[in-house]
Amino acid sequence: MNKSPFASPNSQELLANRYKLKQLIGKGGMGEVFLADDVLLGGIPVAIKFLSQAFSDPKMQENFAREAQMSAALSQNSIHIVRAYDYGLSENGKLYYVMEYLSGKSLKDLIPMSAPMFITLSRQICLGLQCAHQGINIDGKIYPLVHRDIKPANILVIPDPILGQIVKILDFGIARLVNYSTVVSTNKGFNGTLPYCSPEQLDGEELDSRSDIYSLGVMMFEMLTGQKPWQPETDYFGAWYKAHHFEPPKAIANVKPNLKIPQQLNDLIMACLAKKASNRPQNIAKILQILDSAEKSLSLTLPTNSSSKSTPSTSPGSGLPTKIAQLCWQMRWPQDKPIQEIVFPQLLDSKPEPVAALWLMLAQQEIKNRALSTCDNHFIFLTSPHPMLLWVTVLYNRELVPKWLPCYLDMQNPQNQKLAWTLAENGYYPLILFTLEPPYTCTNVLSSRVSSAYRELLKIWVKQSQKLPPSSESQSSKQLLKQQYKQIQSQMLQNLESNSQNVRSQAMKNAKI
Repeated sequence: MNKSPFASPNSQELLANRYKLKQLIGKGGMGEVFLADDVLLGGIPVAIKFLSQAFSDPKMQENFAREAQMSAALSQNSIHIVRAYDYGLSENGKLYYVMEYLSGKSLKDLIPMSAPMFITLSRQICLGLQCAHQGINIDGKIYPLVHRDIKPANILVIPDPILGQIVKILDFGIARLVNYSTVVSTNKGFNGTLPYCSPEQLDGEELDSRSDIYSLGVMMFEMLTGQKPWQPETDYFGAWYKAHHFEPPKAIANVKPNLKIPQQLNDLIMACLAKKASNRPQNIAKILQILDSAEKSLSLTLPTNSSSKSTPSTSPGSGLPTKIAQLCWQMRWPQDKPIQEIVFPQLLDSKPEPVAALWLMLAQQEIKNRALSTCDNHFIFLTSPHPMLLWVTVLYNRELVPKWLPCYLDMQNPQNQKLAWTLAENGYYPLILFTLEPPYTCTNVLSSRVSSAYRELLKIWVKQSQKLPPSSESQSSKQLLKQQYKQIQSQMLQNLESNSQNVRSQAMKNAKI
């Protein structure tokens, strides 16, 4: 029996003079996963996966280092891939790698699921896979990555106040590493996950992205029906080899007759399960296209967390205390800011407490056009690799293209911490609009309220930022937030359009009365 890297998780001994193991949180065929504290970074929780002793020969160590480096680089490019931070060899010869600790549910615990959730989670899984399949640049060369072990147990779903749920794909690179050193043409020593393996994987062939697409098809079938496309008599290698190579998958309609899905979605899953790689969708982009089309057919909307919706306010100065509104109108464009269409946050020196505000410079005609716009907002925060807050405001009018106003706040900066805390304390902020034309004066003041849910979160995020150790990875966090920003724009617009329709309906009812 393989022993854990430490006799007791409570041992004071540190792994790599840095990580203090706390408790075992997962165990599988490839090894064990521990919750640990990174004492070098102030005790931030991390997850550390130790590979089984069987995978610790010198060739394995060499490949492990390469795969860990590629996984770490890959996780910088997508929020849907768990972030890998470190790797090494323990004193007793066990390979390990360190990743972000995430509190959520395994996809396997959510199966089966509704069609709306299926669309949402499948899209995010595909975005993570697409990023890997497109590859990463190492020393000027592009290295595409194939996961090789896509299955529900390797998909983590974590709650998110903006998107509802965020998917994280686990174990990138490690499955490829195992397959590299294992003979898969027999059941002896096979370490893959048989129900999800592509035919070519079982044959020990060189794999490309289409093998992941086959595994994705098996998983999507299971997400909708709660069953796998095949049910061999046994779980031995030979039975699964026969199923994947020669037996047609079950029909979704036969497994779950009451499930109503568009035909194109059914056809997509069946195509992913094609025995020959050439008959499957040739890339993830095609799958994403069909998922988008299926979503429209079902008239689905992205899941929302109603507790985190903001309540928009509109019209010049509305929702602002009179003293604050008057102060905004007295402001002059800062001399250290360029004369161009920009937005930036800045504290107003009001008494008794300061007020966070957004300062905007727009063309005079656009300011007039936006006079009756609705203001909505969302906030997203990352602690790692660098504490960063994305503060998104949108000016919405059904007759105009939305005006997006994103601000990225480095939360290591005490001034930005004060900005965020002030937003939480006041529960509102003014938008001060200055003309792009001389004399660059304030010609309108709008306001937006911050929901009670976000006010609580902002305070939590500020306190977290104050406890984190110094970091120089601000650009990495900013890039990750930019990806999330693109995803929430459509949801924000859907919410605003829905609110607008409700207001119009109520107005019509009142008119009839």
